[in-house]
Amino acid sequence: MSATLLLGAVAYDPKVVTIWDGFQKWFAQHDFDFDYILYSNYERQVEGHFAGHFHIAWNSPLAWLQAERIAAKTGRTVRAIAMRDTDCDLTSVIVVRNNSPIRSIEDLRGKIVAVGASDSPQATLIPLLHLAEAGLEPEKDFTVRMFDVLVGKHGDHIGGERHAAKALIEGTVDAACMIDGNHLLFSREGTLSSNSTRILAQTAEYDHCNFTVLDGVPEDTIARFRELLLSMSYDDPQVRPLLDLEGLKLWKPGRTGKYVLLARAADRFKTIDAFVANVSKSYL
Repeated sequence: MSATLLLGAVAYDPKVVTIWDGFQKWFAQHDFDFDYILYSNYERQVEGHFAGHFHIAWNSPLAWLQAERIAAKTGRTVRAIAMRDTDCDLTSVIVVRNNSPIRSIEDLRGKIVAVGASDSPQATLIPLLHLAEAGLEPEKDFTVRMFDVLVGKHGDHIGGERHAAKALIEGTVDAACMIDGNHLLFSREGTLSSNSTRILAQTAEYDHCNFTVLDGVPEDTIARFRELLLSMSYDDPQVRPLLDLEGLKLWKPGRTGKYVLLARAADRFKTIDAFVANVSKSYL
């Protein structure tokens, strides 16, 4: 593998090239040799990470869970070294129309609930877990209307959530699931008109993306990358537009304690079992 620190990232949007090109230039100015490889989906990226194609992954929470479980099966170690301030302490909401007679989760029995992509932690897996643990099983006690947009990108593009919100306003579904920040965004942009919806239920807190490192990468290289990353300042006019594009103001140390909701959802719905087993088989 190259002496350059190589990052793996998913091209969920054209802006990804602008972001990492900009970070590459900034790292170069700080005498740190950095480059990146883009993947079309997280599953290919996770496979590439274990195959040794790059050193560090910018992972979705579901990709983190995949990497963590493959590492456990294959005797590797994996850690999350950094994340955005906006990756911490998030919640998902289940939203209904303001004039809906639905007042409780139990009222969703027999109704239609819109979700995002099948692999979206925030718009599908975690809110469906919330409903299941409250006593309503998906596709048994209520119908799931899935907006399976860009599967493999783990909901990063928010397209599925926006489609779910539109379906709610159009009246073709009874409730819609989305991350709390997108509920606010959709209200600001007009997808959800002012005072047209209310929150029926809100999940417990969880975390989102992180920089994931497997064992075998020189520790001093990873330490320097992390040190530089955490030193980025929102007041720096060169860095600020890149941070805005990536949706943060501050990089923070990584943590993994708040992936438990997603882990429970993945276990309940068997979301990643086959993928983890197939990849692990190659390294046993």
